[in-house]
Amino acid sequence: MEEFEHDISDLVLIPSRGGVFEVTVDAQLIYSKKKSGRHAEFEEVLKEIRKLRD
Repeated sequence: MEEFEHDISDLVLIPSRGGVFEVTVDAQLIYSKKKSGRHAEFEEVLKEIRKLRD
């Protein structure tokens, strides 16, 4: 999180049921466990966030 500390104004965790784990940035879905069928690796999520910054 240190890498993005100056870019993040809000961080919200929304509880859900059924093993749903989704990561969105500025309302854009960048990872969905429901769609992929597996949990994301940390670096995988970071890679997608970095793409948005470029």
